Amino acid sequence: MSSREPSAGPVAGPSAEVVAEVVRSGFVEGRHHGSVVALAADGQVDWARGDAVGPVLPRSCNKPLQALAMVRAGLDLPSELLALACASHSGEEFHVDGVRRILAGAGLDEEALQTPADLPLDPVEKEARLRAGGAPTRVHMNCSGKHAAMLATCVVNGWDTDSYLDPAHPLQQSIRETFAEVTGEPVAVDAVDGCGAPLLSTSLTGLARAFRALAVATDGPERRIADAIRRHPAYVSGTRRDERVLIGAIPGAITKFGAEACQVLALPDGRAFALKIEDGGDRARPVVLAAALARAGIDREPGVDGAAVRATGESVLLGGPRPVGEIRAVL
Repeated sequence: MSSREPSAGPVAGPSAEVVAEVVRSGFVEGRHHGSVVALAADGQVDWARGDAVGPVLPRSCNKPLQALAMVRAGLDLPSELLALACASHSGEEFHVDGVRRILAGAGLDEEALQTPADLPLDPVEKEARLRAGGAPTRVHMNCSGKHAAMLATCVVNGWDTDSYLDPAHPLQQSIRETFAEVTGEPVAVDAVDGCGAPLLSTSLTGLARAFRALAVATDGPERRIADAIRRHPAYVSGTRRDERVLIGAIPGAITKFGAEACQVLALPDGRAFALKIEDGGDRARPVVLAAALARAGIDREPGVDGAAVRATGESVLLGGPRPVGEIRAVL
């Protein structure tokens, strides 16, 4: 039995507010509640909606912070593979090949992965695999880059690879220490992520603060993580994802999304944003983030592809083939 089990009993989540409306033919037919926080360049809270200090489970937003702990523990990967260690990848061919490269570099194969077998995350890749008669595999699961990097970190340190997901494992203890350090908060909730790995809570403010530390770093492991994300946005997401668009459109930006509609974005000048849609409605996530960036004026700054930033927040509702409404942010 693990020395640290998932937290027993419910923990109250943030007091969410309406952050997006579903508008059809001029009528508000639905609303998404959520919480959003924006940090100013000096790291202080600039504004917030909902509860920016209650614990949330950031899901895959935690991956770059987990990767930071791995680099600190001796993981040394080429930049594109380090980006893949931070990824919820789309399951495109270059993602799958990259995961296999990480494993091969550690003298391992796909059987060492303890991810659940899955189909690609990207709908286009998923359909193509099904049409070709492909089955779910561990390497196609979107967290396989993180798991491969965890295994490689274990090999570097001589740690057991069979128990790498145990919260008591030296790898997971190292991740926990780094996570609490960079978020600036003790871990309030221990859970298990969808991939089977330990999942640590923080507040939206803590999450934004941690990504800010990566984005402003000028050297060290933090800078390595940030540069990997900046240089290889398709590896940290996919070729068709809004994350990739934002990284390409905003110079120096780093961003990561997580399941249940979480996202965090930070800039090298110290500004950072984090959000959680309460009902897990991912359709509202990019809409709200684009609105938060617009509120900060980022889409109008020199060097920023403002049209591309704004486009990530466009969500059109159809009536037959015609646009009849939209999902719009309420900030």
